[in-house]
Amino acid sequence: MILTTWKGVLFLSKVTIKVNDNGSLRITGDVELLDGAGNKYETKPVFSLCRCGMSKNMPFCDASHKGKFESVVRAPQADETE
Repeated sequence: MILTTWKGVLFLSKVTIKVNDNGSLRITGDVELLDGAGNKYETKPVFSLCRCGMSKNMPFCDASHKGKFESVVRAPQADETE
Protein backbone atom coordinates (compact mmCIF):
# COMPACT_ATOMS: atom_id res chain seq x y z
CA MET A 1 0.00 0.00 0.00
CA ILE A 2 1.07 3.56 -0.63
CA LEU A 3 0.50 6.55 1.62
CA THR A 4 -1.09 9.52 -0.14
CA THR A 5 -2.50 12.81 1.09
CA TRP A 6 -5.61 14.67 0.04
CA LYS A 7 -6.60 17.96 1.63
CA GLY A 8 -4.08 17.34 4.39
CA VAL A 9 -5.48 13.90 5.27
CA LEU A 10 -3.25 10.83 5.00
CA PHE A 11 -4.70 7.84 3.11
CA LEU A 12 -3.53 4.37 2.15
CA SER A 13 -4.13 3.61 -1.52
CA LYS A 14 -4.34 0.05 -2.66
CA VAL A 15 -2.43 -1.01 -5.76
CA THR A 16 -3.77 -3.90 -7.84
CA ILE A 17 -1.70 -6.00 -10.24
CA LYS A 18 -3.72 -8.33 -12.45
CA VAL A 19 -2.06 -11.10 -14.47
CA ASN A 20 -4.05 -11.04 -17.71
CA ASP A 21 -4.57 -14.34 -19.52
CA ASN A 22 -2.17 -14.55 -22.48
CA GLY A 23 -1.19 -10.94 -21.93
CA SER A 24 0.18 -8.19 -19.79
CA LEU A 25 0.35 -7.30 -16.13
CA ARG A 26 -2.34 -4.65 -15.56
CA ILE A 27 -1.34 -2.15 -12.85
CA THR A 28 -4.02 -0.03 -11.18
CA GLY A 29 -3.20 2.52 -8.51
CA ASP A 30 -0.61 5.09 -7.54
CA VAL A 31 2.76 3.43 -8.12
CA GLU A 32 6.27 4.57 -8.87
CA LEU A 33 7.87 2.48 -11.62
CA LEU A 34 11.68 2.56 -11.68
CA ASP A 35 14.25 1.02 -14.00
CA GLY A 36 17.29 -0.92 -12.75
CA ALA A 37 19.27 2.31 -12.27
CA GLY A 38 16.50 3.95 -10.25
CA ASN A 39 15.23 6.22 -13.05
CA LYS A 40 11.50 6.87 -12.92
CA TYR A 41 9.11 5.97 -15.75
CA GLU A 42 6.13 8.25 -16.28
CA THR A 43 2.95 6.24 -15.71
CA LYS A 44 -0.80 6.76 -15.64
CA PRO A 45 -3.14 5.58 -12.86
CA VAL A 46 -3.79 2.43 -14.95
CA PHE A 47 -1.17 0.91 -17.25
CA SER A 48 0.09 -2.46 -18.50
CA LEU A 49 3.54 -4.02 -18.26
CA CYS A 50 4.85 -6.46 -20.87
CA ARG A 51 5.07 -10.09 -19.83
CA CYS A 52 5.97 -11.65 -23.19
CA GLY A 53 9.17 -9.75 -24.01
CA MET A 54 7.99 -8.73 -27.50
CA SER A 55 6.96 -5.12 -26.80
CA LYS A 56 8.75 -2.38 -28.68
CA ASN A 57 7.86 -0.03 -25.81
CA MET A 58 9.37 -1.99 -22.90
CA PRO A 59 8.61 -2.25 -20.06
CA PHE A 60 5.09 -1.30 -21.19
CA CYS A 61 2.77 -3.57 -23.15
CA ASP A 62 2.08 -2.61 -26.78
CA ALA A 63 -0.04 -5.71 -27.57
CA SER A 64 2.73 -7.34 -29.65
CA HIS A 65 1.84 -10.58 -27.83
CA LYS A 66 -1.53 -10.97 -29.55
CA GLY A 67 -1.73 -14.49 -30.93
CA LYS A 68 1.94 -15.20 -30.10
CA PHE A 69 2.04 -15.56 -26.31
CA GLU A 70 0.26 -18.09 -24.14
CA SER A 71 0.34 -17.99 -20.37
CA VAL A 72 -2.64 -18.50 -18.09
CA VAL A 73 -1.74 -18.52 -14.41
CA ARG A 74 -4.01 -18.80 -11.40
CA ALA A 75 -3.39 -18.08 -7.75
CA PRO A 76 -3.46 -21.15 -5.52
CA GLN A 77 -6.88 -21.78 -4.00
CA ALA A 78 -7.42 -22.93 -0.44
CA ASP A 79 -8.28 -26.61 -0.22
CA GLU A 80 -12.05 -26.77 0.27
CA THR A 81 -11.77 -29.89 2.44
CA GLU A 82 -9.89 -28.04 5.19
